[in-house]
Amino acid sequence: MQDNSELIARAKAWLAEDPDPETRDELAKLIDAEDTEELTARFTGTLQFGTAGLRGELGAGPMRMNRSVVIRAAAGLAAYLKAKGQTDGLVVVGYDARHKSADFARDTAAVMTGAGLRAAVLPRPLPTPVLAFAIRHLGAAAGVEVTASHNPPRDNGYKVYLGDGSQIVPPADAEIAAEIDAIRSLNDVPRPDTGWETLTDDVLNAYLARTDAVLSPRSPRTARAVYTAMHGVGKETLLAAFDRAGFPAPVLVAEQAEPDPDFPTVAFPNPEEPGAMDLAFATAARTSPAPDLVIANDPDADRCAAAVEDGTEWRMLRGDEVGALLAAHLVKRGAHGTFAESIVSSSLLGRIAAKADLPYEETLTGFKWIARVDGLRYGYEEALGYCVDPDGVRDKDGITAALLLTELASELKEEGRTFLDLLDDLAVEHGLHATDQLSVRVEDLSLITDAMRRLREQPPTELAGLPVTRAEDLTRGTETLPPTDGLRYTLDGARVIVRPSGTEPKLKCYLEVVVPVAEKSALPAARTRATDLLTAIKRDLSAAAGI
Repeated sequence: MQDNSELIARAKAWLAEDPDPETRDELAKLIDAEDTEELTARFTGTLQFGTAGLRGELGAGPMRMNRSVVIRAAAGLAAYLKAKGQTDGLVVVGYDARHKSADFARDTAAVMTGAGLRAAVLPRPLPTPVLAFAIRHLGAAAGVEVTASHNPPRDNGYKVYLGDGSQIVPPADAEIAAEIDAIRSLNDVPRPDTGWETLTDDVLNAYLARTDAVLSPRSPRTARAVYTAMHGVGKETLLAAFDRAGFPAPVLVAEQAEPDPDFPTVAFPNPEEPGAMDLAFATAARTSPAPDLVIANDPDADRCAAAVEDGTEWRMLRGDEVGALLAAHLVKRGAHGTFAESIVSSSLLGRIAAKADLPYEETLTGFKWIARVDGLRYGYEEALGYCVDPDGVRDKDGITAALLLTELASELKEEGRTFLDLLDDLAVEHGLHATDQLSVRVEDLSLITDAMRRLREQPPTELAGLPVTRAEDLTRGTETLPPTDGLRYTLDGARVIVRPSGTEPKLKCYLEVVVPVAEKSALPAARTRATDLLTAIKRDLSAAAGI
């Protein structure tokens, strides 16, 4: 613990270099008030640069997201690229519509220019997949996206891609972090006022031209959708893509259509969060004729959610359900190449791939791993991320996923069927794969550490009455996976994975049960059985972890 005089001295030194009037004023008030509790929270350590880049709450100090932290991160990235021989490489910078995103993008471009690299900034706030596309399209050495994705309004983040168009993985993250740590003073980082390029809509138009390629040329385009951008940047790009494809224009959720960094209608701007889709469902209920599906993007539009009418209610599909639907659609269209998913996603994808005689791979969590699978044709993760055009966007893409889902809805509509009918077919063919998640958000990160330690020291021998046939500590790695902080339990007819979130203060537990289904008439009983098992596994796992 640092004494107060050292704490105040560190804060004053930071204040002297801070280029942002807002955070300077904020920090000066904390220093004047001698608010040691708040200063300690901001100055004990620094935001850690990892494989998710940076993400954190906006504010002054090294433990917050601000211009000083971003300038250091950009300078570290520039030094890393130059050390790798990219002395005049191009760095493309994209940004969302969150607070400070445009400032962070401009600072990044200035730092790259000052380091002798070339920098190009997207013309305005645009979906993250446009940035991921632009890296490959322009032959860039790296790309930066300023976004906190679906985090709360007070957060922002900094995501780094290398020249292959996929996010960084070890050891690049540690090497960039070391370069960041080597920067002693912001005064040592040249930041010219000009010298970088602001891109035109040519890159966006090239991305949109590519979106057409995910669809089958002669497929029906009749499905009608309700769409929410969740106060993010997806609307204009998605509408343009749907128009090019010839789909009916989606009905917009007006309250959430325009970018708004305060996200006023949702507690968390994430389609998975309770209540986030309520306005979309209300819009669908009053739309005539009734829409065939509801589509949602998260604020930076790299994720895609879907909902369908189930009886008299609209039901949000799980990410695993959408993942299976898209896989079945691609198989039916004769797709070739490897199907891949992260270990926390449903094992149903592996069964679909095996039945189609297609290669299949499991990876660690995150598209930074999925995107690196050799020969990738389709990749998905249960957290609403889908990569349906890996040659164009080597990352999850909520725009092209929405197009492909709407094509599938159109084909099923022509047959008088829905997504739910196709999910029933898959359950009969492969067994009912039911997934759920136990997710615990904490203020005190030590609670997550304690839960993981408890599970390592006393792993459960059974959950929901099912014996644990195998318990794996993934920090040791496996034959096919590099080490990661996680635990995997294999049960008789079920699977559980426990891991700390890489982007939020959460402990996440991913549950799956597989119930054999002999025929369609057995589905209701199978669903009841699956629900009971998932509920019991949650209960027993909570007790074992002490959460």
